[in-house]
Amino acid sequence: MKKKIYFPVIITILFSPAIFTILFSSIFFMGSTGLTNKQSSPYFKYVGIKSCAAACHKGDSKGNQLEIWQDSKHSQAFIVLQSPEADQIAKDKGFSTSAAETPLCIKCHVLGKDIDPEEMEETFDKTQGVQCETCHGPGSEYKKLSIMKDRQQAVANGLIIHDEGAEFCKTCHNSDSPTFKSFNYDEYWAKIKHTDPNIKK
Repeated sequence: MKKKIYFPVIITILFSPAIFTILFSSIFFMGSTGLTNKQSSPYFKYVGIKSCAAACHKGDSKGNQLEIWQDSKHSQAFIVLQSPEADQIAKDKGFSTSAAETPLCIKCHVLGKDIDPEEMEETFDKTQGVQCETCHGPGSEYKKLSIMKDRQQAVANGLIIHDEGAEFCKTCHNSDSPTFKSFNYDEYWAKIKHTDPNIKK
């Protein structure tokens, strides 16, 4: 004779606190087994100029990339914010904070985007202004020489290589800037062009 299991009994068992907790936990963790650091927090992090150009991109053999940046206005971008003139501009825009403490000003004088502390390694220094990662993306996962030697692998690890440089530059060099006059991409690119002579296109 077959035993009958009544539906109410099954419901009672399934929704008892202990069983429910076990089932819920199992479902939750089965759906989270693929959870990566990239999903839970910024995976690619900004490491700063000293971990990028200062480490590997200097000297004649690298096309003097570091030196070109050091001589550019990009390297002075944050310092410019620490001036009475910049503070006045911020004040005229209605901000009560100094220019160097105003997110809208910092945005295009450092990364070209809002700064998120979770995206920063301890080595990142915003006072270095517009630096390598501003244009080429956070370098925590592509900065290793073994990865940088393989461009495809570097790109997979966060390196950004712009095909439309002018359009990218105009995200900051535009009429939204209170000091904007004009922007000729070819003219300004010629001043900061930093091609690595070892890379063949």
